[in-house]
Amino acid sequence: MINLWADRYIEIKRTAEDAIRLIKPGNRVFVGSPGGIPRHLVREFFKAAHKLTDVEIISLLAPESAPFGLVADESVDQIFNLKSFYPGSLQHEALRRKTRFITPINLSAIPNLLKSRAIPVHAALVQVSPPDDFGWMSLGIAVDISLAAVQSAHLVIVQVNTEMPRVLGRCSIHVNDVDVVVEHDERLLSVTAPPEPESAAMIAGHTTRLVDDGATLQVGLGALHRAIVTGLSEKNGLGIHSRFLTDEIMHLFSAGVITNRQKGYNEGKLVASNALGSQALYAFVDDNPAVEFHPSDYINDPNIISRHSRMTAINFATTIDLTGQVAADADPHILFSGVTGMMDFMRGATQSKGGKAITVLSSTSADGKTSCIVPLLEKIPVVVPRSDIHQVVTEYGAVNLLGKSIQERALALISIAHPQFRAQLFSEARTIGLLGSKRIFKDSIKGIYPLKLEETVKINDESVTIRPAKPVDTRRIQEFYYEMGKDDIISRFFQEKRRFVRDEIEERTQIDYIKDLSIVAVVGEFGFGKVIGVGEYFLIPQKNIAEIAFTVSKAYQGKGLGKILLHKLLKAARENGIAGLVALTYPQNKRMIQLFKSLPYKLRTAPEDDMISLSCRFDEPN
Repeated sequence: MINLWADRYIEIKRTAEDAIRLIKPGNRVFVGSPGGIPRHLVREFFKAAHKLTDVEIISLLAPESAPFGLVADESVDQIFNLKSFYPGSLQHEALRRKTRFITPINLSAIPNLLKSRAIPVHAALVQVSPPDDFGWMSLGIAVDISLAAVQSAHLVIVQVNTEMPRVLGRCSIHVNDVDVVVEHDERLLSVTAPPEPESAAMIAGHTTRLVDDGATLQVGLGALHRAIVTGLSEKNGLGIHSRFLTDEIMHLFSAGVITNRQKGYNEGKLVASNALGSQALYAFVDDNPAVEFHPSDYINDPNIISRHSRMTAINFATTIDLTGQVAADADPHILFSGVTGMMDFMRGATQSKGGKAITVLSSTSADGKTSCIVPLLEKIPVVVPRSDIHQVVTEYGAVNLLGKSIQERALALISIAHPQFRAQLFSEARTIGLLGSKRIFKDSIKGIYPLKLEETVKINDESVTIRPAKPVDTRRIQEFYYEMGKDDIISRFFQEKRRFVRDEIEERTQIDYIKDLSIVAVVGEFGFGKVIGVGEYFLIPQKNIAEIAFTVSKAYQGKGLGKILLHKLLKAARENGIAGLVALTYPQNKRMIQLFKSLPYKLRTAPEDDMISLSCRFDEPN
């Protein structure tokens, strides 16, 4: 048996020039995917261009460099046509103008499109590893749609390259299924990380807080990929089911952060369809039993994706409008984007138990002159509809749009836009009816969310998030006050109240985080959590003293939550240059008095009508 395939291997060996002669005018030719492009074959293919007419090239990624740049040359327009499923960064200006080349489609659907011959493939040019003892050659670092192209092509030409890793999984083809072998060794295409925007660290900080220990991850490629993946270094027990493996993922695996033991599906395995990075990454995946590569109709199948525990899909966008519509067509800053597998992973992740779909973008263009959050997407193609958008992250915060009205979405997205564009966005949103006509823009909406004040604590084995309030918290804070008991209402407001109207609560959420600050304690899922405690300070400018007040739900009283809120307010006030704190309370409110006595500052008490004033200054330690 071994001799049979070995004999065939020798029989079908050709030079690249002889192999390319088998391609005929009018053929549709598939060219392998990014890291696996058989460049030796492709160079020869384009040398023969003058002998070919009306050849259509199918590629997953719109190739941008020579010799693929010829495709964008008007002088060869009658020779080559390009059908690309993936726009890449379209850095070649001529390719950028030829958007007619792009075929919008979800990546999970492409293999069947080829195998069913709805799009017939006449010839496939791919790169493989040398055959093993049984005649199997691996597609290595570029499986995605290449396997389907090979299985459906009439003519299969492989470039056998000893540099191509032998990767495990469903990614091999047999010598008997190949028509022509061309042996040629060359270094695989390696990719260095693109330059990160200045906002990368802040964006990564907001994003990684949304990732749970034990989550299974998919992270898109782009300028923010490195910052986000590297920012996960303090997590535990992560897994990978993603389109791409990268150097950053390899480093997390080597550090023990990625274990793949809690995936719930394909446990113990890094699962992907491509690798794109350095030569060290390619050496890492070579014959590594911890790594499996599968084609796109498996990797990108939402049903497969949803089987993973806490599947978390992190994808990059270029623009989002205030209703939640997302544009993700690529540019040089994003590197790789478009329709492709983004929707597959977003929908699969949201169907996973505990799963999350996170959309990440910078708040402005690279030069800072244009907001990437806009009132409405008009002349920009929508890649993700508003109904599929859940968590959204910029350098100014994270919001969850799931279950939110258009008005709530608009306010949420304005709150994480760049501060210099918020007033304009607010005005335009009101003009086009996304916000009520009586809504008033307040300077406090320009406040920059202080991520450093976020903290998660355990109270009776329940996770409680302590964080600054956001504009989107208005309704939840209303509900918190409506659920308070009569005595707690009187202690907090010094009167019996039965109504907590929106305008009043907005005063507590439209804050600048410096002169005025509200801290909430929240339990439950991000974006749907229940407020169980509220702490506030409001600056008295004449004295540079902040008046504070806080309230805790009855079920959480006596468990240390009030002390946490007080100390969080104290820390923020000190860091914001405020000189001290003051609070009014009833003499019988022993708990409040004891809390103030626990502070490391001299306590001053003074009667005020039937109440007492408690105060301290930060320059007077106890």
